[in-house]
Amino acid sequence: MLEKRNQLPQKQLIDTDHFIYCLEGVSDIENEELTQTQESLEQLTIKYGIASIYKACDTIEGLEESLNTLVLEDHNFKDYEIIYLVMHGEANSICLNGYYYSLQEIAEIFEGRLRGKILHFSNAKVLDLDEEEAQYFLDITNAKAVSGYGNPYNGVSSANLDKAFFNLFNEDDTMFDVVEELHQKHYNVCKLLDFRLYY
Repeated sequence: MLEKRNQLPQKQLIDTDHFIYCLEGVSDIENEELTQTQESLEQLTIKYGIASIYKACDTIEGLEESLNTLVLEDHNFKDYEIIYLVMHGEANSICLNGYYYSLQEIAEIFEGRLRGKILHFSNAKVLDLDEEEAQYFLDITNAKAVSGYGNPYNGVSSANLDKAFFNLFNEDDTMFDVVEELHQKHYNVCKLLDFRLYY
């Protein structure tokens, strides 16, 4: 399992309250080429001082194992406010290695384990849930919110907006204030990508 930890020098890291835990769906975890997502996370560390852990997964079992490792073995778990998912898929599913898994199935895998977390999807996949699907996911996982984008990739990556979103969380814990500020500061991109938050 490919794992990469983007960290600051020890002294600075102590001041960092939040970490981003990123899971990226890749075609083969044996391929150790640096992905755009990893580069983006490094920029997040350099520019905003936000540490992250990156894991690649190519199967649903890998996704589950990565989350189990985070929840059961990482003593900093309480510091991870955002779990960042960079995966392909459709409105209410993710795709790993050609197999589609609905967010309902994902919710059952993560049952009760995401208390207080925000699951944020990059625009590698559209996030389009009806009220019932969103409520089911939040109820089963105990997540605080699910966020992502309503418009498909079409050559415009959400990476820069994702970083801005994570940095605003680093400055302010209030989810609604963060979303409001994100729209104020990055209105055109929020509109272009159709930023969404289900809570």
